[in-house]
Amino acid sequence: MGGAVEAPSASAFERLRILQTYRTIAMVGLSADPMRPSHFAAIYMLANGYTVIPVNPKYASSGETILGQTVYASLADVPVPVEIVDVFRKPPDVPPVAEAAIAVGAKVLWLQLGIVHDEAAARARAAGLAVVQDRCVKIEHARFFGGLSSVGMNTGVVTARRGVG
Repeated sequence: MGGAVEAPSASAFERLRILQTYRTIAMVGLSADPMRPSHFAAIYMLANGYTVIPVNPKYASSGETILGQTVYASLADVPVPVEIVDVFRKPPDVPPVAEAAIAVGAKVLWLQLGIVHDEAAARARAAGLAVVQDRCVKIEHARFFGGLSSVGMNTGVVTARRGVG
């Protein structure tokens, strides 16, 4: 592949472990627009007990909040430890976000659906972070914990309880 560095995405077991272990998610590129996928993912993760920290300089500069949460201009500005850095940015924007995730001591670099950057992922892995590429945190959570049934999808999860997890 022309010398490209491949950084495999986390396995299903690793993704499950990540979602069971870490509860603080900085969503880089989170939008205030309720029609954007990032907004829907944030609502879902907040509803499922995660702490969601919006990171978006566009909104931070005007002092806005998103879903009642303070918006920060960068990961470095976030005043609490960040465990998962969930990226809603174009692939060319990923390397500096990966470096910032490393710098703040994040445990996971999570790149949303359609976002793959093998070099940045390899750098994050080398620094000790777990890496997920081309996966939606909301969809993965729903897949593992049965939440897809709440939006009318057949998940194949067989349980008598709602919201297992």
